[in-house]
Amino acid sequence: MSVTTTANAPQERRAVTLVMACVGVFVAYLPVTTVSASLPAIQRALDTSTSQLSWVSDAFVLPMAALILTAGVFGDVHGRKKVFQAGLAFSALGALIALCAQSVEVVWVGQAFAGLGAAALLPTTLALISHAVPDPRERGKFIGLWATALMAALALGPLIGGVILEHFGWRWIYLLPIPASLLAMAFAAKLLTDSRAPGTRRLDWPGQATAALTITALVYGIIEGGVTSFTDPKVMVALSTALVGAVAFVMVERHSADPMLDLTLFRSPAFTATTLIAMISFLGLIGFFFALSLYFGIVQQLSTLEAGYRLLMVTMMPLLLGAPVGRLMHHVSPRVLIPGGLVISSGALLSLTAIGTDTSFGSLSWRLALLGFGLALVITPMTATAVSSVPFHQAGMAAAGNNALRQVGGALGPAVLGTLLSARAVDVLPGHLRDAGLTGTTVRHVTAVADSGGLSAVGGLDLGVDTPRVMAALSEAFVDGLRLCLIVSAALVLLAAVVGAVLLRRPQHTTPPTAGRGTPAHGHVPHASNRQPDPTATRTPATVPAGDS
Repeated sequence: MSVTTTANAPQERRAVTLVMACVGVFVAYLPVTTVSASLPAIQRALDTSTSQLSWVSDAFVLPMAALILTAGVFGDVHGRKKVFQAGLAFSALGALIALCAQSVEVVWVGQAFAGLGAAALLPTTLALISHAVPDPRERGKFIGLWATALMAALALGPLIGGVILEHFGWRWIYLLPIPASLLAMAFAAKLLTDSRAPGTRRLDWPGQATAALTITALVYGIIEGGVTSFTDPKVMVALSTALVGAVAFVMVERHSADPMLDLTLFRSPAFTATTLIAMISFLGLIGFFFALSLYFGIVQQLSTLEAGYRLLMVTMMPLLLGAPVGRLMHHVSPRVLIPGGLVISSGALLSLTAIGTDTSFGSLSWRLALLGFGLALVITPMTATAVSSVPFHQAGMAAAGNNALRQVGGALGPAVLGTLLSARAVDVLPGHLRDAGLTGTTVRHVTAVADSGGLSAVGGLDLGVDTPRVMAALSEAFVDGLRLCLIVSAALVLLAAVVGAVLLRRPQHTTPPTAGRGTPAHGHVPHASNRQPDPTATRTPATVPAGDS
């Protein structure tokens, strides 16, 4: 009986680790689409501008992108279970703050704390899986289930938000993460096994400071540049600071004894490819979702629940196909799956340029489902390839680096595409006003309001009998801006496909190091005197990064 119990113990630990990792990533990503689908309601309730509204999303993504690498290193040094627990605690605290918010600024604070929680949870959950499942083939199945939990959060978020907004105020969308986080903390405290990276590491504070400075300055500069002008002094200072910070980060990491992000990881074409793909595609896709949620609210005047049903057409496909795609990776190379999925996604985005102000759900649904199918072929292979493309002991750092740059793209998405949408819509609005039969003072007044306050300010105007025609012209102008965003998003996703086709190689599986302390920094296991002769030993180290040819 004791032998059976001992034999089953590793399987039980793996199962517990998987469940906790899935719960953690679910809690981390639940605010993404729950809040995105609720943006129109938040805008109406708090009377926010478009730029203030974009900061609701970016206040969450910005700390996640800036601190995710540090969280990964902190888990390697002090224990991933502790960082996992801290991430859940920050998620609950952020939700509580936003739940009590009476202004958009307080919502930003709550979103920022939730972003801190997500920064701790994302690299930690993948590192826990990598530690519990060292075999790359079996790990691919676990990462497929992890990606399914991520997509479940994205799929259920709009529906949860919609049901809540149908019966309660917008603040209650933040209620669910509180008990979910607290319950997960209680179970993890008793059931989850802690782990650390082999050897000794230290926190890289100079790297953290320069990374946070670069990301914050870049996102702030993009958002404010769209609101005012890119020649505005404060915008130019922010973008210059981002450039200097990026150079400083590279210099610091190159000379650090314990870098936060080991730049030698980028010697692996597979890691470089998946990281660039994640950043570029998330820039286009997260920006698209931000613009689409505004389209549903401003143009089609849908409730959050109705918008959630439509967004479900995108998120449901990766949710249903996550595990099957994980198994498909054993038969089809990521070099085929990832670029192929991106090409399909790009085509779906281009097909969406045919939508108008009164596009039916049926006409929209197949295009959104096609986009979801393309993403399903990308998400699991991209994550698994990034983790398995580096030496075993660097899997946590690789996961953190890939997620960090993915979130940089996600933070820039609403900023860049929101700026393009507003600029295009404001530019064509006078023409649509004249096409609607409006002239003279009304056109000049509405145009002036759009120039100074953005599209949301026009939506709040009361112009008496002219109001319906103004709103119709506003919708047409918004759709013109949305079409531009779709073209840019499609181009970005297609660029990511080209990167994948050029850089990805057929993955070779890594072998976990036999002794953590004896494993050199870059994963090469030195030749031992008792090792059997191997004709490839002089060319291929024992821990060849998967994906290198």
